Amino acid sequence: MLKGLLNAQGHDVGRRRVVTLMKRIGIEALYRRPNTSKPAPGNKIYPYLLRKLEITRPDQVWAMDITYVPMARGFVYLAAVIDWYSRRVLAWRVSITMTADFCVAAVQEALARDGKPDIFNTDQGSQFTSAAFTAVLHEAGVAISMDGKGAWRDNVFVERLWRSVKYEEVYLRAYDSVSEAWGSIGRYLIFYNETRPHSAHGGQTPDQAYLNPPRPIPAAA
Repeated sequence: MLKGLLNAQGHDVGRRRVVTLMKRIGIEALYRRPNTSKPAPGNKIYPYLLRKLEITRPDQVWAMDITYVPMARGFVYLAAVIDWYSRRVLAWRVSITMTADFCVAAVQEALARDGKPDIFNTDQGSQFTSAAFTAVLHEAGVAISMDGKGAWRDNVFVERLWRSVKYEEVYLRAYDSVSEAWGSIGRYLIFYNETRPHSAHGGQTPDQAYLNPPRPIPAAA
């Protein structure tokens, strides 16, 4: 943003130069940095099941994560369930607290509407290790996978979703209320699923990749 402002004022400066000058002067973005993945002592931690696993079809692996969404005053938390193969957002919830109930509601919605995955992956946050959350997956017969401690890259596809949501939606707004945040984020996620092309699938939207995946090539006789 600063690079763009300076360029508009006639200053020929690149992004790296702006970053260097910001560090030299001591300027940084001011925002709350909450930890959305705090473990709960005593809760069971499940092993990571996705290492070296080839993801070849929808509903093979689902993942879920929570991120922080700033508003004009205050903030909310956003949780989403995503299909790893297609990157489709299957369900989501906004909450003003970090309790497990809004995560449970989202995963129940996804299971009721879209069937179930073979594996469900999360981080080790207390919401996901809670008995209320894991019981839903056990009852559905879904294998539970959890990232290594502090290893956000294990759930990289959800991190990429958060990047898109924040740079294409959240950072362009200043929500005045939780209801406004809910409505605006909801409209963006419909756009993300139905209209926004995704490079991982040659320009297909997540909906197209989820609902109409390429058929596997049969083996030669």
